[in-house]
This record gives sequence, structure tokens and C-alpha cells, in this order.
Amino acid sequence: MKKVYIDVDMEGCADVTAWPETHYGEKGYDLGVKEMTREAVAACEAAQAAGYQVVLKDAHEDGMNLNPADLPQGVQLIRSWDSSPEEMMAGVDETFSGAIHIGYHSPAGSSDTPLDHTTEHDWYSWVKLNGELASEFSFNLLCGAQYGVPSIFLAGDAGMCKRAEQDSPGIVTVATKHGRGSATWNKHPLDVVAEIKAGVAKALANPAPVPPIADSYKVEFNFSSAGRARAASYYPGAKRESDRIVSYTAKTIPELLTAKMFMTEI
Repeated sequence: MKKVYIDVDMEGCADVTAWPETHYGEKGYDLGVKEMTREAVAACEAAQAAGYQVVLKDAHEDGMNLNPADLPQGVQLIRSWDSSPEEMMAGVDETFSGAIHIGYHSPAGSSDTPLDHTTEHDWYSWVKLNGELASEFSFNLLCGAQYGVPSIFLAGDAGMCKRAEQDSPGIVTVATKHGRGSATWNKHPLDVVAEIKAGVAKALANPAPVPPIADSYKVEFNFSSAGRARAASYYPGAKRESDRIVSYTAKTIPELLTAKMFMTEI
């Protein structure tokens, strides 16, 4: 049976607006995890209806937000983190026909959501990849591409959808909301579910191609903390651009993802 890889984050889901809603045990988390689950289930059901086996990665915070019993029967769930550079895409390999991304959010340094961040909230003012603001999708797109797995569908805030369409021409996107200052304007959850199901079906019927692999990838981290910047600068091959900006140039995707993991998990 054909397989599809689905990873789900929370900050790009409909109605999720403030940081406490994204953290276990804090005010509003129940709303956030319910919507995360609803959107993940919609993607899983659409993929199964199209005849695909589904592997689902819980890719938010500790990776243990989803209740396995709330998922459709037959879905394989990856919980927590496998301590590899593939992080949110852990477990993806060349046996998958495509990757589907749910709950994605705009990157640190953007103004399309009050929850803008890349990898870790408050660690960076921005992250850039080959000179452009980088989102978590920027790296996850490449993680799949190294195995020949295209990113075919993404649901998230409107700004992230626009960026995904630029990074991966042909990808199908569903905007769940758009941000304005500290506010979000949201679609009704059931409308989002319907759009995800239709979008996933469309993406599986006519999948986007694998993006071209660049000759090299320069990643730049503008750290919020001078201490984190100094620590990251000790990674072999890293370059201290300024007090808070540290860069690394990789020739391959695995090299890029490995540098990112060690330079940012300090």
C-alpha cells in the first residue's frame, strides 16, 4: 500500500492565538489540542480514503499532545522525539509518496501571526536560509526532499501558506486564519476540516514535485541571547557574523539539518 507522511504542529491551527494555548497545563491548551487533533484527523481520513497508509508525527512541543485513541484506526503515530536531526520529520524515508503538513505557522521575524517563531519561541529574532526568512517548513521541505519525498499539502496561517507556495510550487494549501498584531481572524473549525479533506484529496491526486536541491545552504541564526550566539559559534565550521548572528554553510541537506540541531539545542 502507498504511504503518506503527516506531521502536525499547533500554532498554525485555527483559533490558536496566544502562547498559553500552545503549552500543556496552561490556559487554553485544551482548545489548542482539540483543534490540532481535529485538523490532524481530517488529513488522516482524507489520505486513508484515497487508499494511503498514514504515518502521523506529533510535532508540537514534547511531541505527546495527541490522544492515539482519537485518531482513525490504522494510523501509525510517532510520539515524542527520536533525537535525530530530522526532528519534526522523524521517520520519513524514500518509501513515502508525499508529506502533508498540518498546523504550520509563519517564521520568526514575520508579521503574519502573533505566534511567529522558527524552531523555538523567543530564541531567535529570525532565521534565514540562503538569504530568505526560514520557517520550520523550510527545513522540513528539504528533509523530505533528500529522500525524494515531495511536500504536497500544508494547512496553516495565511502567511505560511503563501510562503509554502513560493518554496514548493504546486503544493496545495489551506489557510486556517490570518494574523493582525496580537489577534487572529479564524475560519470556523468545521470549515477548516472540510477544506483540509478536499485539499489533501486534491494534493494526492496531483502531487507537487520534489523541489530542486541547491548546491549549498547557508543558514543564519539571529539569536535573542548573546550567550546562545556565542555557544553556537563553537560548532565546527560556524561563523560569527556579529554579536548575535551566527551562520553555517552546508553542502548537503543532512549536513544542514545536523548543524541546525546542534547549533540551536544548546
